[in-house]
Amino acid sequence: MSIVVTGANGHLGRHVIEQLLEKVPADQVTAVVRSADKGAELAAKGVQIAVADYNTPETFDSVFAEGDKVLLISGSEVGNDRPGQHTVVINAAKAAGVALLAYTSAPGSLSAALADDHRATEKVLLASGLPYTLLRNGWYHENYTENLGPTLEHNAVVAAAGEGRVSSASRADYAAAAVAVLTGEGHENQTYELGGDTAWSFAEYAAELSRQTGKEIAYNDVPGEALIGILTGAGLPEPFALILAGVDASIAKGELVVDSGDLSRLAGRPTTPLADAIATALKG
Repeated sequence: MSIVVTGANGHLGRHVIEQLLEKVPADQVTAVVRSADKGAELAAKGVQIAVADYNTPETFDSVFAEGDKVLLISGSEVGNDRPGQHTVVINAAKAAGVALLAYTSAPGSLSAALADDHRATEKVLLASGLPYTLLRNGWYHENYTENLGPTLEHNAVVAAAGEGRVSSASRADYAAAAVAVLTGEGHENQTYELGGDTAWSFAEYAAELSRQTGKEIAYNDVPGEALIGILTGAGLPEPFALILAGVDASIAKGELVVDSGDLSRLAGRPTTPLADAIATALKG
């Protein structure tokens, strides 16, 4: 019996594995990676490695065993057939008779196109009859703090989100919730709406950046079309720019405010403040 984590070498997956190793022996953890090379660092820690690819269904045939708990981390290739990729994992997990499949989804309140793949995957998972946990992850601090270069260069936070607020949290926070589900009991057939304890606006984000950098950083609220032009002008593919603009439109409507308290409750601690994430990014 093992705890199996797909996408284990991704940003969120690495946090999950790291925190799992604080709670269970390494040989009870299986990391699913696309190549043995990508799993070398994890293997060195004693983690079991399974090489499989969402796009090659047969590679998942022997990944799961009866009684395993599985974390399906949603694929990162937006624009690909992510529901199809996720279905490969769900089908293999069902065939093996796993005890639980947890899926990293999106907030139930989110209507942006970004949520479509998640809703489709949830539908497949619920129809499978597998014991499930929906981890409806809100926005990550790192979506903003990992790319501060342009913001600091132009002394401006540019978004099309109006006065909307975001209940973001760190990847480590969301990983802690996933680990609590994978190592705990009583999470079968539960849906958790996950977000940070404190929602913030982009004006507040700009003010905090100003405070920590000593620069005068403004919030430039622009129309969605203008944001798409700015993002594509910076080299982002248009389909992805459209998705990001759609998320900003959802933020403006209040769809990324998650006030359930589920995240801090599962993590067993308050979520990481945005100010801390900014400080970490500035040091890096």
